[in-house]
Amino acid sequence: MNDNKEFKPYIPAEKITPEITLVSVLMGIFLAVVFGAANAYLGLRVGMTVSASIPAAVIAMGVIRVIMRRNSILESNFVQTVGSAGESLAAGAIFTLPALFLWAAEGKMDKPGIIEITMIALLGGLLGVFFMVPLRNALIVKEHGVLPYPEGTACAEVLLAGEEGGANASTVFAGMGFAAAFKFIIDGLKAVPSEVNLRVKGYAGEIGTQIYPAVFSVGYICGPRISSYMFAGGVFSWMVLIPLIVMFGGELLLYPGTAPIGQMFAEGGASAIWGSYIRYIGAGALAAGGIISLIKSLPLIVRTFRDALKGMKVGGAVSTERTAQDINMKIVLIMIGICTILVWLVPAIPVTLLGAIIVVVFGFFFATVSSRMVGLVGSSNNPVSGMAIATLLIATVILKITGDGGVHGMQGAIAIGSIICIVAAISGDTSQDLKTGYLLGATPKKQQYGEVIGVVASAFAIGGTLYLLDTAWGFGSEELAAPQATLMKMIIEGVMDANLPWTLVFIGVFTAIIVEILGIPVLPFAIGVYLPVQLNACIMVGGIVRLMFDKMKKEEKEKEKIVSDGILFCSGMIAGEGLVGILLALLAVAGVDKAIDISGILNLTTPWAEIGSLVIFALVVLSLLKFSVWRKAKKEQL
Repeated sequence: MNDNKEFKPYIPAEKITPEITLVSVLMGIFLAVVFGAANAYLGLRVGMTVSASIPAAVIAMGVIRVIMRRNSILESNFVQTVGSAGESLAAGAIFTLPALFLWAAEGKMDKPGIIEITMIALLGGLLGVFFMVPLRNALIVKEHGVLPYPEGTACAEVLLAGEEGGANASTVFAGMGFAAAFKFIIDGLKAVPSEVNLRVKGYAGEIGTQIYPAVFSVGYICGPRISSYMFAGGVFSWMVLIPLIVMFGGELLLYPGTAPIGQMFAEGGASAIWGSYIRYIGAGALAAGGIISLIKSLPLIVRTFRDALKGMKVGGAVSTERTAQDINMKIVLIMIGICTILVWLVPAIPVTLLGAIIVVVFGFFFATVSSRMVGLVGSSNNPVSGMAIATLLIATVILKITGDGGVHGMQGAIAIGSIICIVAAISGDTSQDLKTGYLLGATPKKQQYGEVIGVVASAFAIGGTLYLLDTAWGFGSEELAAPQATLMKMIIEGVMDANLPWTLVFIGVFTAIIVEILGIPVLPFAIGVYLPVQLNACIMVGGIVRLMFDKMKKEEKEKEKIVSDGILFCSGMIAGEGLVGILLALLAVAGVDKAIDISGILNLTTPWAEIGSLVIFALVVLSLLKFSVWRKAKKEQL
C-alpha cells in the first residue's frame, strides 16, 4: 500500500499562492530557450544531455526570492516547469532531426525548412504533454510512495531548501561565467589547442583529452561509473580496433573507405580510420544497446502500460481540490485529435495518414512507458533511444511495404521517429515536474499549462538553433558529431537502400552483446566506442573528480552539500559553454570568427602549445574546487 491518502503537500490545497505570473512566465520562457539551445549544442557534441530542472529552479529562487524579495515557492516551481521543457524537447529533437541535414549534405534531398522542424518539435512536444495529463492521477498520485521520481523529488528538495537560494543561484551563474570565458579562449580566440594528444611511434593507437568545461561537467554530473564505461568504449575503439585495422589493412581498399587503409592512416592519422570504419562499428553497438535496453525493459513496459490504463479507468469522480485539478479531459482529447490531424495534413511534415496513426499509437504507448520508467529509474536511464530505434525500424519497414519508399519514405520515417522521440522525452520530463508540484502543493493544470508554454517557446527556438549550428560547422563534423542522429540515418538507409557496411555494423552489434554478457551497461560503452577518445577522456576526468568528492572523509551532510554545489556549478558550466557555442556559431556564419582567431600569431603547431591547453584545463578543475570544496572550507573558517 502507498501512503498518498496521508500525504500532505508543503502548500496545503486550501492555500492560494502565486504560480502563473508575468515574471514566472517570462523567466520560464527565457530559461527554456537558453537551456534548450545549450543542451542542443551539448547533445550534438557528446551524445548526452543533462536535466535543466534543478539549475532552472535555483536561478528562479535567486531572482524571485533574493532579487525581487518575493517568497513564493510555487512561482519558482512554475519557472523550472517551463524551463525544463526546453531541455527535454531539445534532447528529443537533436537525436533525430539532424539526419535530414545529413541527407541534404549528401545531395539526397533539400534541407528541411525551419517551419518543418518547428512543427515536428511543436506537435511532438504537445502530444507528450497531453498524453501525460490522464496519466497523472494513476502514476503521480496513486503510486506516491511506490514511484520515487528521483529528479522530481530532488528538485522539490532544492526548492524547499530555498533559504540558500541566493547562494545556489550564484554558484550556477559563476559556472556560466567561467565556462563562457574558457570556451571563448579555446574556440573563439583559439589561444590554445582544444585537445591534448599522446601518440606512440610505431603504434597506430591514439589517446588524449579535450579541455572543454561542458564535457568535463558531463563527467562530473554523470559520475565515475558512467564516465568509466564511456572511456572504456573509447579506449577499445582507439587503442584496440584502430591499431588492428591499420595493422591488417595495409594496402587494402575496403568499403566504405575511399583510399587504401595505410594511405588513409598516413594522411589523416587515427581520426581518418575512425571516420571511415569505427563510426559504423559504434553505430552497430549503439543500435544493439538501444534494443537490448528495450528488451530488458519489456516486462516493465507491459506492466507499466497495463497498470497505467487500469489506474485511469478507476479514476473516480473529478476532485475540485486545487491540488487535484488537471486540464479538462475534453480539451485534452480535442488537442490530441488536432495534433494528429496536423501531423497528417500540414504540408511541411512529410507524414501520411498511416504515419500519423503510427505516431498516435506508438506515442501514447511510449509516453506511458516513459512516464512510469522515469519514476522508477530516473530520466537519465529512460531508454528513449531504444524506443526511437524500435519506432524507426517498424515505421520504415511499414512505409517501405506500403510503397512509401525513396526520399519521401526516408523523410517520413525520420519525422515519425522525431515526434515519438520528443513525445517520450517530454512526457518523462512532465511527469518529473508534476511529481515536484505534487510534493510542493502546486496546481497540476497550471503546471501542465507551463509545460505547453515551454514546449511552444523551445519549439520555435530549436529550428533556428539547428540551422545555425549546421551552417556554422555541419552535423557529423568533428565539432558536432550528432551520434544518435547519424545512427537513425544509418538505420533508415539500411532498411530502405540496403547499402550499409553490414560487416562493420554487426561487429558493433556483437561487441555490444559481449559487453552486456559481462554485465556492463551497453549504451554508455557504445557511445564511447562511437565518439572520439579525447572527448571520452575529458568526461572521465570529470568522473574522477566526482569520485574524489564522493570519497572525501567528511560528514555525510557536509559531503552532500559539496557534491551538490559541484553539480550546480557544472550545470552552469554546461549552460555557459552552450551559449558561447551558439554565439561562436553566429560569428562563424557572419564571417567574424577569423578576425578574432589568434592561433596563427601564437603558432600553436609547436609541442609547447599543448602546455597552455593543460593550464586551461587545470583552471577548469580549480574553478570547480573553488565553488564547492574550498567554498565550504572558507565558510567553516568564518
